[in-house]
Amino acid sequence: MKKTITVIGWSLVLLAIFSCPAKAGEKQLPPEGGTPKDITLPAKEDFQLPNGLRATLVSYGQIPKVTVRLAVRSGNLNEASNEIWLAAVTGQLMKEGTTNRTSAEINDAAARMGGEVFFGVDSDQTFISGDVLSEFSPDFIRLVADIAQNPLFPEAELARLKKDFLRRLSIQSTQPQTLASAKFRKAIYGNHPYGRVLSTPDMIQGFSLEKVRAFYEANFGAALSHIFVVGQFDAQAVKEAIQSAFRGWKRGPDPLVLPSKTETRRSLYIVDRPGSQQSTIFIGLPVPDPSHKDSLALGAMNAILGGGGFLSRITANIREKKGYTYSPYSALISQYRDAYWFQFASVGNAVTAPALKEILFEIDRLRAEAPPEKELKDIQNFLIGNFVRTNSTRQGIIFMLSFQNLHGLPDFLTTYVKKIRALTPKDVQRVAQDYLRPEKLVIVVVGDKKQIADSMKEYGPLVD
Repeated sequence: MKKTITVIGWSLVLLAIFSCPAKAGEKQLPPEGGTPKDITLPAKEDFQLPNGLRATLVSYGQIPKVTVRLAVRSGNLNEASNEIWLAAVTGQLMKEGTTNRTSAEINDAAARMGGEVFFGVDSDQTFISGDVLSEFSPDFIRLVADIAQNPLFPEAELARLKKDFLRRLSIQSTQPQTLASAKFRKAIYGNHPYGRVLSTPDMIQGFSLEKVRAFYEANFGAALSHIFVVGQFDAQAVKEAIQSAFRGWKRGPDPLVLPSKTETRRSLYIVDRPGSQQSTIFIGLPVPDPSHKDSLALGAMNAILGGGGFLSRITANIREKKGYTYSPYSALISQYRDAYWFQFASVGNAVTAPALKEILFEIDRLRAEAPPEKELKDIQNFLIGNFVRTNSTRQGIIFMLSFQNLHGLPDFLTTYVKKIRALTPKDVQRVAQDYLRPEKLVIVVVGDKKQIADSMKEYGPLVD
């Protein structure tokens, strides 16, 4: 009985404590977080083979797994104007067998190591990667090396892959966000490879084994490649595996450098999508790339406007206050020595013009007034938190190392936190003034032109 009374007594005390109302008008806030600390990465080892292949090894974590990623400086940038998506077709066909292994044998080998082989292609690079048990690190490196150096390019698989890419094209050609991105990039890059988003059925049908082999021969080689290994592994065994597996790879060409020449002016594009009940807004312009001194300030600017989730002004405005859209966002997209900023929103036809008006209002407001210190501090904590979280996984560390390597930023990982913390409200306002120039904004709207065109006239000039 005494025990029961004691438990009830403590329950009443706790209830009294937690049910006490705050003083009138007083808002209870969580305690302030501590000062963010700089990232300290485990020691990494870099070395280079005589043929030009570079390697970076980072011992990280307690789980007996390792992530391997071979990054080759070959991507959409290397495609001719009649070869859009050829880099992706080539990459996928490389996975379909080597002169030493069939596709099934590649998949079985990776599975026995506790992993899988993944391919990826972006504007500047092709990736061959996987996550396997630590004891198989050297074996997986040899598997990746075989795929990279000895692709078989089986003709039967090419026919199947072309059908897959035709289906992909059919789907993407109906998606408003893809249509908006394609029109936007074409508007800012013109005929530069960065301006090409969608292939055509005729192009895909025209991809032959000769074209695939020619693309591979011209755009793959040791001098273009960097292998990253992160996780728990035997460093000596991994180094020996890299040296033995890749030393015979041809050097190949140097990386292609093809600067874009972007000079935009205020323009409005409407991509007609008859019968659509919504409009997709895509607004933005070129900005300095990650190697520029203003890059981190631009990152903070982007987070304040639309890239900081619910901390962002545009999200608070057109989602929370106006209810125009569910998930607007902005982003900085970087390519080699190139970048652009954009804001995206999908809204109802009736509020297309009002939503665009509010987006432009928030851009103008940031240009006119520096953000309050409290707002910037919240954004800085948001950016630092995301950065630390990304660098808490093997895959995240490899992504950051690859980013740092592509853009030539030797101290990016170790100085990011310090540099973000050093930003001032004036820094953010200045980059908004310098780079978010209203007279240079490109506006793309995908929707039912008959329903929205008249309301958009003031945001022109309209470009066909």
